[in-house]
Amino acid sequence: MTTTTSLYDQFTELYNKKETLNRNEWLHNLRREAFEAFTVQGFPTTRQEEWRFTNIAPFLKEAYTLEPAAASLHENKNAGSIPGLDAYEIVLKNGLLNVDVDIPGIRITPIRTGIQDPALQQYLGKHIAFRNNSFASLNTALFENGIIIEIAKNAVVDKPVHITHVYNAEEPFFSQPRILMIANRHSRAEIIESVFIKGRQSLFVNTVTECYIAENARLDQYHLQTAPGNAHFVNFTQVVQKGDSLYNNFTYTLPGAALVRNNLHLNLDGSNTESHLYGLYLTAGSQLVDNHTLVNHMKPHCLSNELYKGVLMDQSRAVFNGKIFVQQDAQKTNAFQQNNNMLLSDKAVVDSKPQLEIFADDVKCSHGSTVGSFNNEALFYLKARGIGEVAARNLLVNAFAFDVTNKIQIPAVREYVEKLIAHKMAEAYD
Repeated sequence: MTTTTSLYDQFTELYNKKETLNRNEWLHNLRREAFEAFTVQGFPTTRQEEWRFTNIAPFLKEAYTLEPAAASLHENKNAGSIPGLDAYEIVLKNGLLNVDVDIPGIRITPIRTGIQDPALQQYLGKHIAFRNNSFASLNTALFENGIIIEIAKNAVVDKPVHITHVYNAEEPFFSQPRILMIANRHSRAEIIESVFIKGRQSLFVNTVTECYIAENARLDQYHLQTAPGNAHFVNFTQVVQKGDSLYNNFTYTLPGAALVRNNLHLNLDGSNTESHLYGLYLTAGSQLVDNHTLVNHMKPHCLSNELYKGVLMDQSRAVFNGKIFVQQDAQKTNAFQQNNNMLLSDKAVVDSKPQLEIFADDVKCSHGSTVGSFNNEALFYLKARGIGEVAARNLLVNAFAFDVTNKIQIPAVREYVEKLIAHKMAEAYD
């Protein structure tokens, strides 16, 4: 579906077309509410505080197709693989799961069939603030492809689950995958997501992921964001945690994609919950990477710990906006947030804004932000001892990023990320 009309008009036409065929009442109501929110908001602009440093307009001018054919990757069966990783592999091709996957303790369902289950009403779109999230509203109104991952009660998945998102559309493509993860009581799983893109056509991916973590469950979620310059990503992840649960999020963004916007929202809706958020963004060229996080402490005796680090090269730009809310009932909260940035170019720019809003009186909370330039004295010291400039820069960047990369609990993934950092640094200074 490619037209000469504006992208907004294309989405309106697509919504009207699809909803005339929708016979699922609760889903119809959800989509209608979401699309009404989108029509009120429209696409975000820099006049809005949440998008003040990120101008999305230039990335929406392409004549995108909204309904491409399914992708095919017969010529490269190892697309997106991580060397040495022993994992259950799931491949989504242009958002479609077209091969059945059997994983002990986990039920995998294509979302286009799974949404017929009325039980999903308690999860799908339930905790997303549509009125404040234009792209999340658009996805909810129009998504078709994606998957549901449900981890059974008491299941401890014996190895990670690796989801590879494959895109190889032959024309400019606007994709809206949806992922729903449900970790039932006392379950434990590790989910890794990576991207493989074939072709040079412009790609815009608007993803919404919802994670529901029940009592005493644990979910570790890894995002490995590596893509070529023709890719643009807007990701919205909503996490809801119940009592005594543990959630770890690891987000690593490397040079390539022209635009990456990550929205990560957590509701700590149970006592004794624990959350750890680790992020690293290494940017180059004219790339724009924007991380917005929101941690909402709703109940007492909870812990959240957030550490994001950025290394910026060339004319790239990064944004970090981290919010922590501590509600009145959330006494005995421990909440920590830190954002550190290193500029390797005098043309690189970072906008960092950590925020705390506390409505309880018995809490321990802190936040901070630093921006510094490359340590030329340390570089000279290493070079004077016979270490080449590229290797010396790698050592300094790895030392800066160590607090984040060392948190990766899967050795093959940690080694993969460290090698990608070294490779991208070498490319930049070759």
